[in-house]
Amino acid sequence: MKNFVEELRWRGMLFDMMPGTEEFLNKGLAKGYIGFDPTSDSLGVGNMVQIMTLLHFQQCGHQPIALIGGATGMVGDPSGKSAERNLLDEASLTHNINCQKQQLAKFLNFNDGENAALLVNNYDWINKFTFLDFLREAGKYITISYMMAKDSVQSRLEKGISFTEFAYQLVQGYDFYYLWKNHHVMLQMGGSDQWGNITTGNELIRRKGQGEAYAICTPLIKKADGTKFGKTESGNIWLDANKTSPYRFYQFWLNASDADAETYIKIFTLLNRATIENLIERQRAEPHLRLLQKTLAQDITVRVHSENEYKNAVAASDILFGKATKTDFEKLSDNLLMDVLDGVPQFTVDKSLFTAGISFSNLLTEKTTIVASKGEFKRAIQENSLSLNKEKVSEPEQLITSDYLINGKYILLQRGKKNYFLIIAQ
Repeated sequence: MKNFVEELRWRGMLFDMMPGTEEFLNKGLAKGYIGFDPTSDSLGVGNMVQIMTLLHFQQCGHQPIALIGGATGMVGDPSGKSAERNLLDEASLTHNINCQKQQLAKFLNFNDGENAALLVNNYDWINKFTFLDFLREAGKYITISYMMAKDSVQSRLEKGISFTEFAYQLVQGYDFYYLWKNHHVMLQMGGSDQWGNITTGNELIRRKGQGEAYAICTPLIKKADGTKFGKTESGNIWLDANKTSPYRFYQFWLNASDADAETYIKIFTLLNRATIENLIERQRAEPHLRLLQKTLAQDITVRVHSENEYKNAVAASDILFGKATKTDFEKLSDNLLMDVLDGVPQFTVDKSLFTAGISFSNLLTEKTTIVASKGEFKRAIQENSLSLNKEKVSEPEQLITSDYLINGKYILLQRGKKNYFLIIAQ
């Protein structure tokens, strides 16, 4: 059995832990859990640190438990939040939980062996309480001064925090107590922002159950430039293909900086230490090959989506950034093509113009504003800097007909190496 704490340590995934945790885990199979917030129908890459923590836990021979917060999702965790969160109804939460279950199953083995993963929903035990029951079962064991001292509460006192969110740590604390008592779960894990909530559970186990339990927290991952991991200009990067396409998902990892890729390859893959250290050494020797980014993007895209979606993403990238023909573009679906060309300036042109044909010069200077003037167009032709569907065009009056339309409606215009434009025939 591998040493789980040591595995986290060399991967840069260990931030803090309760005294005695490593010694406890080294005794044999243990049960540990992490909670997931069901306020969306998809987990995001920000959740992947915790997903991988559970996966490493299972790989080290222990039993991982994913707790979906069906009850706590109705309350809202104040940790890391500056404002009160909207509460979801039961039907929305049920839908979100079912979707997240499917995503977790891509990582964890829920079926085979004594350490098969388990998925639980805290709504199953919290919903049985009346308000008075909960005050007696949990509230009487934790003091107000203890709860007030938590960073997640202190940071909200000035702006205001509702009793609902203030009591969140009690609910999460009771989850740990319940799993400790009924499932012999001795370990809770989570991000460093959850440390206050996690230790409330330890305190409840100590005071109410006269028992002991353990805790581990992982660091919050940030990019090398200090910005938040998992965020882009267009928003979150999701695991659900309907929210973030496999191509964009692949590109997120492929576009990681060298410094970030060295961090991510340790956290988000199961590659062993020797393999990763070799990859890092090769990357530093030949950074232009972007070996770390390519290995990282492949590993995660295949795991989250599929081998086929990964191959499609690579093919799409090669088409845009390498040599390609109109036939190559037509291998892409409309959705994938639009993903590849996301952010490219678009121009809509009457499709009937291509039936008889329109001159290249008129298409670029009159029907679109890709080139500002006839003079500028002439200079671009002389510089041989204009390409249509990745093929150079040197004849100003060349007729552009329907034969040039990709999938019957698109033309990709390129000026120089990096300036792309999409013409849509409607």
